[in-house]
Amino acid sequence: MTRGLIIAASLLLITIDTYAADIYVTKTGSDKNTGTKEQPLASLTMALRKARELRRLNDPSVKGGITIKIEQGLYQLDETIFIRPEDSGTEDSPTVIEGVSDGKTILSGGIQISGWKKVTGIIPGLPVEAKGKVWVADAPMIGNDALQFRQLWVNDVKATRARDTEAPLMNRILSWDKKTETCWIPKPKGIDINHIKGMEMFIHQWWAIAMLRIKDAAVQGDSVRLSFYQPESRVQSEHPWPAPWISKKTGNSAFYLNNAIQFLNKPGEWFLDQRQQKIYYIPRSGEDMRTAVVTVPYLETLVKIQGTIDNPVKYVQFKNIALQHSTWLLPSKQGLVPHQAGMYMTDAYKLKIPGTPDKKGLENQAWVGRPAAAVALAYADHTGFEACRFEHMASTGLDYQRGTHDNEIKGNLFKDIGGTGILDGIFSDEGQEVHLPYNPKDQREVCSGDRIENNLISDVTNEDWGCVGIGAGYVKNIHIAHNEISDINYTGISVGWGWTKTENAMRDNRITANRIHHYARNMYDVAGIYTLSSQPGTLISNNVVDSIYKAPYAHDPVHWFYLYCDEGSSYITVKDNWCPAEKFLKNANGPGDVWENNGPQVAAAVKQNAGLEPPYQYLLKYKQTNPANQAINHKEEKDEATKK
Repeated sequence: MTRGLIIAASLLLITIDTYAADIYVTKTGSDKNTGTKEQPLASLTMALRKARELRRLNDPSVKGGITIKIEQGLYQLDETIFIRPEDSGTEDSPTVIEGVSDGKTILSGGIQISGWKKVTGIIPGLPVEAKGKVWVADAPMIGNDALQFRQLWVNDVKATRARDTEAPLMNRILSWDKKTETCWIPKPKGIDINHIKGMEMFIHQWWAIAMLRIKDAAVQGDSVRLSFYQPESRVQSEHPWPAPWISKKTGNSAFYLNNAIQFLNKPGEWFLDQRQQKIYYIPRSGEDMRTAVVTVPYLETLVKIQGTIDNPVKYVQFKNIALQHSTWLLPSKQGLVPHQAGMYMTDAYKLKIPGTPDKKGLENQAWVGRPAAAVALAYADHTGFEACRFEHMASTGLDYQRGTHDNEIKGNLFKDIGGTGILDGIFSDEGQEVHLPYNPKDQREVCSGDRIENNLISDVTNEDWGCVGIGAGYVKNIHIAHNEISDINYTGISVGWGWTKTENAMRDNRITANRIHHYARNMYDVAGIYTLSSQPGTLISNNVVDSIYKAPYAHDPVHWFYLYCDEGSSYITVKDNWCPAEKFLKNANGPGDVWENNGPQVAAAVKQNAGLEPPYQYLLKYKQTNPANQAINHKEEKDEATKK
């Protein structure tokens, strides 16, 4: 072989080794293609299969890793993308799923609704003031049934499910009867209470809300007695914390009714008539329904990454991908009665004879489930999400559920999410009572070493108001740093679970240099940063917490805090955190906590350095800050009785 041929052959081998592991996906591709740039595939699912085969066959092209390059465009998912242990990479050969264009590669779990027409005939039950303003389209069908959904977006702006009061206004309950599991409310004006099929009640109670399906309504004078379907009726009436609030001083629990055609009377409201298989909507100013992009969610989970405890998924990364439009139907099927931080109760009641193995005086018993997530991971190590967008989601955005280690969530946007932005760690197994400390024999079950850094989280918790910006349960050695969190309804960062001083799986966590502002828009018993239970070696430092909203229906208007160590918090160091006043709470803490130099006297450098670091500050253009110009609490309104 001549020298020239040898050089040419060598260059060919180098080219194959460098580029053969790039797999291309485009909107105009075909899943029958080979996946090269010239013959791209049409779906991420098929690209993952091709990558899986390359690894199974030990193809030499994977030596430097596999990159699945997805061109810009909207990829409507028909099923959840499932990433398995067989899809794992290695430290030297990771699998990277990357959007080619900045934020323009979209994986959507939604369905677009077209064919909108202005209503010209009579719609039974429609309010008089809405006539001539309503548009209608056919609901998407799954088999013989109309698709069920709880969210609708017009040009990617969330619309309001038709309700009896104009958001954010609410009414007040009259009373709650736990024995009969019924609630008395004022008789609504202009509402036919006999037509309640599908109607729901949304109720505000302390630090959580509940969504209850109405079974029956009985009018008595100027009042109405509501009863509800099971299981939420029993759980709502039996659980002691948080219960409906009854107070002459601050007002009873606030509520609104929704999901009825008779409530459809304001621009931006919609109603799904499943029986007639129609969607009704009143456009907002500037919306042209002939050209508007209307989306409803179809999939609960867009991406699922799951291994086993002995064979986790490893070294799979997402970069520059937008994940959008997820649903969550549990409230429509079983109601929703959350316990705290969005974990919903499957059973809960008050003990007649107090006492548990961990707490002699405990009366409250509860078991919880975990809400669905648009992206869910379990038994996954060294995975990552970088420069991704999590938007237009019904429940949790991103959830590292259990058995995850050394993962990195960096430089992402979380916006317009119904529940929590980011979750990490176990919050009690469904079979374990929430107050019992969790400490598994196999410590691989515990999420550890995960890093949540430089993410922007804004306008999350916008359906379940009791969710949080970032929530961590039983976690070990996780780092939550340099995130910015704003415009949420409850707590910014919540770390811990269990309400216990007993040793458990938590320890050595770091919550540093985060910026949290414009929080607690609707819920109190709240803080910018909140902790629970014993977690030795945990450090909370150099954070900035500011601008807590005056929540309009708070059960206790002064029960808000910048920093809050709640029941059982032990061996935690809280120091050098800036906030406008020393409005803190230490409630039933255990031993070993250290509080040093927190408040307005903290060095200016802390304020300057907290939040997104310079390479990630471009995300701030997506930030939403106090769009309704809601009032803010200030330091002169602090409650000295609860200070420190």
